[in-house]
Formats: sequence, C-alpha cells, structure tokens
Amino acid sequence: MHPELPANTEVKESFQPGSVRERFDRIYHTLRDRICMLEYAPSSRLSEEELAKEFSTSRTPVRRVLARLESEGLVESVHGVGTIVTDPDISELVQIYHLRMELALLVGKLSPIPRSAEDLERIRALIARCDEEMKNPTQKAFLHLNMAFFDEIRAFTGNLPLREISERLYYQVVRVVLKMMPKLGLAEEFSAFRNEMQAVLSAAEIGDWEAIGYIRRAHISMSFHRMMAYADKSELSEGRSKA
Repeated sequence: MHPELPANTEVKESFQPGSVRERFDRIYHTLRDRICMLEYAPSSRLSEEELAKEFSTSRTPVRRVLARLESEGLVESVHGVGTIVTDPDISELVQIYHLRMELALLVGKLSPIPRSAEDLERIRALIARCDEEMKNPTQKAFLHLNMAFFDEIRAFTGNLPLREISERLYYQVVRVVLKMMPKLGLAEEFSAFRNEMQAVLSAAEIGDWEAIGYIRRAHISMSFHRMMAYADKSELSEGRSKA
C-alpha cells in the first residue's frame, strides 16, 4: 500500500499487472480443463488464431499458455502441423504415479498449513456434492469433484515447489483416469473417492497432517493398481517394463 499516493494511482498500479496475469490464468485453466475433460480429444489440433478470437485477445498470451501446456505434457508442437493434444496412456505414466505416491507423504511434513473451519467446511461440501452426484453419476461430475478436492489437498502444504510439482503431475494423469472410467466402473470410483475425502476430513479435524499424507498416498496407490488391473495386457506389460 502507498498511502501517500492518490487512491486512483494505487488502483491503476495494481490493476494493470493483475489483469495480464488474470487473462493468462483464465485461458490456461480453461484450456487445461478442456483437455483433462477430453473436450479436446487426443490428437486434435489447437489453433492459436481461433483461441485468440474466442478469448478476445492477441495470439501472444495464447502462445504463452500453449507453451506452458506443452511443458506439462498436455500438448505438443508438431512442425508443419501446429499444437496437438497429446494422448497419454498408463504405460507412459507408471513412473509419474510412483512419484506422486512418494510426494503425497510430504504434504503433511513440509510446511503443513493448519486448516480453518471454513477450509474444512469446503471439504464437507465436496462430500455432500459427491453424495448427490452418486445418485446419478457422470464422468464429468466425478472429474470436477476430483479436481476441486485436489485443490484442497494442495493447499495443505505451504511448500511452493511441492505444490507446483504435485499439480503438474496430477494433471498429467487425470485424463487417463477419465479414459479408463468405463473399465473401472463409475460407481466404484465415486465410492473410493468419497472414502478418501472422508478420511482426509477426519484427519484434518484433529490436526493430524502427517496422517493426511499417508491417506493420500494409499488412495493414489489403490487408484493406480485398479487401473493397472483393468489395463490391456499389452499396456500392463509395457508399463511394468518401464517402472
């Protein structure tokens, strides 16, 4: 704050950088969610020109967003073709899952952030939403809930590098879960997910942050093994060879 400056000067000073960042974040989160929701099918092409027109912006911020998505493995730039949505499978993500399991343990150990009553209430609201969605489950509803819960888990640690790495790895694997949902069984995945949220909430209510890391690791591990069990034999064999 600069009390010596006129109020309108202060607003102008803070608004301009924020507006650029907000525009980037808005485009980034929208495109990332579309990719993860499979609204952009694997191998589909993303046009900078069309996206710039949709978001009423120049191609520069769109290009920056696509570059970030490429660094995260969600798209790739193909010479002579353009930006293409990638098509990951389990065999490519075995090592990522193993890393996610180990990082989960650090959530309650590296700069854990105590949860407020408001924070815990958001998790309760997610559980209530889950109960409602389970009456007529859909893949899209499951993924929306899963993403929202991941954001809550990520906020349990104040360690910024851990939060950034965890987020990147999460969005690299979330599409695989959605692709395999017909094999896994939607009702079963909803049930397992609800159990995880309830266990995390119970640990958070008593302030046992380290337990949250073990709970999270266990559920990531179980999710991975469920997918491996239902994967095609060729995928399973290749995945184990890379582990």
